[in-house]
Amino acid sequence: MVLVFEDGFAKTEAVAIPTLLEKLPPARPAELHAAMIAKDVSGDHILATTVGRGQAAITLAETRPDAEVSLWFHDQYQQQLVVSAVQEFPARLGLYCEADAPSSPHGGQYDLAVVPVSKSGDAEFTRDVLQTAFQALDIGGHLVAAVDNPQDKWLRSHLAATGETVRVRPEASEKPTTVCYIVQKTRPLKKVRDFECKVVFRDRERLLTAVSRPGVFAHRRIDPAARHLLNAVDLAEGARVLELGCGSGCVSLGLAARHPSIEIYAIDSSARAVACLRQSAAENKLPNITVCLESAGVVPDPGRYDLVLANPPYYSDFRIAEMFVNSAKAALAPGGTLLLITKQPTWYVEQLPESWNDVAQELVKGYHIIEAVRRP
Repeated sequence: MVLVFEDGFAKTEAVAIPTLLEKLPPARPAELHAAMIAKDVSGDHILATTVGRGQAAITLAETRPDAEVSLWFHDQYQQQLVVSAVQEFPARLGLYCEADAPSSPHGGQYDLAVVPVSKSGDAEFTRDVLQTAFQALDIGGHLVAAVDNPQDKWLRSHLAATGETVRVRPEASEKPTTVCYIVQKTRPLKKVRDFECKVVFRDRERLLTAVSRPGVFAHRRIDPAARHLLNAVDLAEGARVLELGCGSGCVSLGLAARHPSIEIYAIDSSARAVACLRQSAAENKLPNITVCLESAGVVPDPGRYDLVLANPPYYSDFRIAEMFVNSAKAALAPGGTLLLITKQPTWYVEQLPESWNDVAQELVKGYHIIEAVRRP
């Protein structure tokens, strides 16, 4: 890959792949482009996001041994993929899975932020991350952002909305796949947008408020599947309930509000989802909800839950669905119930009868509610 700068600087050849990167899949084009541009931008306190396996942050950490690099993940599963592949990292590279940008290890602001962007990513989430990264910069710091769309106008326009000059670093190729931008922060943002949203919904007699943010399922709405799950559940007092993949947590909120003796344990791999549900539980005065960041489906007190609820995602070729089912089996007491909702029931109907009792399904307005009982 060769990059040509619009302002007439010399061409920059691709940097050699550091050793650690050989343990990871090839970097996505936007991440590679961002890393190559960032290596020529000054900065010893670096914040980096990723659309892959953190290759930009790892490149900067290996090529700048005196720099502090903070690699910010939004999903613990993505973080764990990197940790399991690399295992040993440069001493001054920190990996964080947090709802917001981690504080710089030196206690001040960052002087360089590197944000690769996917053109197919969620637009509001991307805007939120860009704003957060820009705010985390000290005056004089630089934001480097690249996107896998050589005809991009969207990202450039949002960077220009900072009021700063946007410098373009295109990819020199007969068939370019990316474009990169550099923005230097000369003053604080005049207007900071609050992307948080509060969704008000009713479950039985209780009016509840769910906090959501970009990147959280389902942002700015109560998902129809959550509503159907709430309608399908009747709980006895004192029940212990586990929600796998809680998202913004409407199901957990609704069930916890039905009686203070009901114990809800909710998990999600998204740091923002966990933060949102914790905030919602506090605002709705529901101390019987416990929320934890968890990407492998591990829960405390296995074998003691009465009900497990899940709305598994449709991607990953049922890998996540299988993990949810296995986690439910470990969590439930004998005779406990798994209740999940999906628009793609075939895998569950074929797989669950092999190790679950009383498998049944019900069609509700385009969704299939699958119920199964844990065998003794």
